[in-house]
Amino acid sequence: MSLAANPAVAPARKGGPLPPADQALAHYVSAAPFDAMSVTRMTPEQEKAALASQWRLMWLKFKRHRLAVASAVLLLLAYLIAGFCEFVAPYDSQTRNTDFVRAPPQQIHLFHEGSFVGPFVYGYRYNLNMDTLQREYTPDPARVQPLRFLCKGDPYLMWGFIEGDRHLFCPAQGTALFLLGSDRLGRDMLSRIVYGARISLTIGILGITVSFVLGIIIGGFAGYYGGLFDLVTQRIIEVVQALPHIPLWMALASVMPPTWSPILIYFGITVILGLMDWTGLARAVRSKLLSLREEDYVLAAQLMGARTPRIVGRHLVPGFMSHLIAKATVAIPGMILGETALSFLGLGLRAPITSWGVMLNEAQNINVVALYPWLMLPVVPVIVVILAFNFLGDGLRDAADPYR
Repeated sequence: MSLAANPAVAPARKGGPLPPADQALAHYVSAAPFDAMSVTRMTPEQEKAALASQWRLMWLKFKRHRLAVASAVLLLLAYLIAGFCEFVAPYDSQTRNTDFVRAPPQQIHLFHEGSFVGPFVYGYRYNLNMDTLQREYTPDPARVQPLRFLCKGDPYLMWGFIEGDRHLFCPAQGTALFLLGSDRLGRDMLSRIVYGARISLTIGILGITVSFVLGIIIGGFAGYYGGLFDLVTQRIIEVVQALPHIPLWMALASVMPPTWSPILIYFGITVILGLMDWTGLARAVRSKLLSLREEDYVLAAQLMGARTPRIVGRHLVPGFMSHLIAKATVAIPGMILGETALSFLGLGLRAPITSWGVMLNEAQNINVVALYPWLMLPVVPVIVVILAFNFLGDGLRDAADPYR
């Protein structure tokens, strides 16, 4: 039975047939039996146009959240720096300068004795205090050391296979540059923080990927099917959530042999963080699907022959995408903190891998922190990145529901 021949819905629109969505609704409310074959399906072009319109509404809503936009720009810049850390850092992460052990940060100047010189730093004046046996560094105004840009420096292999020796900035020939100071081996703190961003930022992305795959699949099928599968899944989730996370992290991390390569340890920590975080997401997905599976559009999809993976992935999961986005933006900082905590305790990543947690491992001694406070600087990007992810999550959560 065609729509035009149905008197219950024919007067609803003049001048042409109803859109596909209205045709399905018209058949549903009419007295005639529902005929799925008579409903005109949307063409691929129409589906793309509808999806583009939805994304445009989300983008317009997101742009009005200024703090979220600023956080997105900051995170994009952080990931760009992490991707090209070899070029951005003035030194290699393992380059040592034994003449400047635990040197304090240098200040950038533009003017020297009233004349413009450009960005430069004053060289160190070194003195060994015989009373405390400590190295003392003071700026020497007689030693002006200009900064060079796009200059040649330490050779590197970008991403492991692209050779290069150009850096964004580096010190003048025969001088040293430590904008954030140096550590106990004379390594530049700024360069190590930049290199550490690649590990600390990517471990959160990989960890949340593992967590989301497990959480959506297990929680989705538990909520959609219910029954025995749901019962067993909930008991497993309760057991995992009852275990204290930090001791379990430490136990799993200590199982990894010390003979493993740094890459294997990196992926091992990522899998551990993902396996410990999927339970909360799985329970949230299950509760959402228990309510959404009774909706009319799910029944319509079942009557039209849609399979379970398509119903869950195409119709149900997008229904609470805002919740998933908020969960992801909260989980990523949690995983960054998890890696930082494990590495700080000496159970996570180990040297020669450079991460923010590995760098903070050197600042465990309160005497070292009191004498050399710049060794605590790696905690600053951790705080900034976590706050940026939280603000970004607020904006994305609101933008995912543009009609609210």
